[in-house]
Amino acid sequence: MKTIVGRKIGMTQIFSEEGNLIPVTVVEAGPNTVIQIKTVETDGYNAVQIGYEDLKEQRANKPTKGHFTKWNGPLKKHLTEIRIGEGESYEPGQVITAADFEEGKKLDVTGISKGKGTQGNIKRHGHHRGPMTHGSKHKRLAGALAAGTYPSRVFKGNAGPGRMGRETVTVQNLELVKVVPERNALLIKGAVPGKRGGLVRVRYAIKGQE
Repeated sequence: MKTIVGRKIGMTQIFSEEGNLIPVTVVEAGPNTVIQIKTVETDGYNAVQIGYEDLKEQRANKPTKGHFTKWNGPLKKHLTEIRIGEGESYEPGQVITAADFEEGKKLDVTGISKGKGTQGNIKRHGHHRGPMTHGSKHKRLAGALAAGTYPSRVFKGNAGPGRMGRETVTVQNLELVKVVPERNALLIKGAVPGKRGGLVRVRYAIKGQE
């Protein structure tokens, strides 16, 4: 599955040849370098490890240096592993760039969503609020959690207040509107998860691909 790692730059808008305005997210995609090859014989499955963004030698510890030395690859800050299917082949040192992607294709984009801190049950889970009149004191509270004599406890996983956001999120079937190879940029129609400058993983969509 064709995959690349990059950073979310932000949103803008472009015009199609027909004059239609298209809101797009700009992703600086790659270049990525293939670091390690994994095979069924050695690791039990087929995959490749790719690296993104150069890492200064003085910032790498000995285990990290040893890994890159073993595979004769340049030091990279971020490593990720992608599964490969039948007919796909990669070589150590191979460079994956935005130019490898085709305009008009559907993409699945994975990123870390924005953290929102501790939130109440209404914002976090979309619960309804209580009545606003007749002396009600349950306007935005969670309400009864373990009513009655049974079970006399709160079930594990009950939807309530707590930490919200900063989770791995995948948005599926986004359209790749334009590729700008000279700037390693992908212009993707719609919203991409995460904050500006956050790492994202872009790959061809598994479902809905034409």
